[in-house]
Amino acid sequence: MKRIVVKVGSAVLSEQNRIAKDRMQNLVDFIAELKKSYEVILVSSGAVAAGYTELKLDKKILANKQALASIGQPILMNKYRKMFEQHNILPSQVLVTAANFNTDEQSQKAKDTIETLLKHNVIPIINENDATATEELVLGDNDQLSAYAAYHFGADLLIILSDIDAYYDKDPRTYDDAMVRTRIETITQEELLMEVTPNHNFATGGIVTKLKAADFLLKRGGAMFLASGFDLSDARSFLLNGEHRGGSLFKAQEEL
Repeated sequence: MKRIVVKVGSAVLSEQNRIAKDRMQNLVDFIAELKKSYEVILVSSGAVAAGYTELKLDKKILANKQALASIGQPILMNKYRKMFEQHNILPSQVLVTAANFNTDEQSQKAKDTIETLLKHNVIPIINENDATATEELVLGDNDQLSAYAAYHFGADLLIILSDIDAYYDKDPRTYDDAMVRTRIETITQEELLMEVTPNHNFATGGIVTKLKAADFLLKRGGAMFLASGFDLSDARSFLLNGEHRGGSLFKAQEEL
């Protein structure tokens, strides 16, 4: 059985300042399908958006954003618990910080927890501990965290489900003739230095953080698949039917 990490972003999980329940349910149903063929680790954003449903604080202020994450994390997990319960799947919460991946000893401790959960058929739901981890909220994104998780927890593939449905040769919001790059084997320094352009009210990343995640894995022999989190048909075709109909696969040639 292959092990995969599925990462879902805030843009997918939230809509009009609240949790997008239908999309979240579709995600949970999809993961339940995936569990029949894979060991699945979920990296989920959405805590800040969930917190905002209960307390309307200005998200531009870091302390407020951390407070919203603290309020929202149990709300988010409760929704996941109820949805996974329909499939008789037990979810767990795993909050990490960059420090968990700083040394081999620290990452091994986290991996031991993940291994134990997977062994007992539990879905680990990982998120950055946003209430205290300021760096992620200011500079980063769960895209980076999911790449670290895929590498350190021995996953064969990272799947990023986003409002960005693929990697294009140019910005599809600006150019009508933009074409999907279905297979990417290397990422240039120029691409990694593009301006970060989050598309969503609660997002902290954009295509650049996804490219950085892919670059991290490519340099370590890993692979990443980027697809839409609004319409899961491309991800479903790729993971369950072995058909690459849409989305972008980041994988080195020698890994074929």
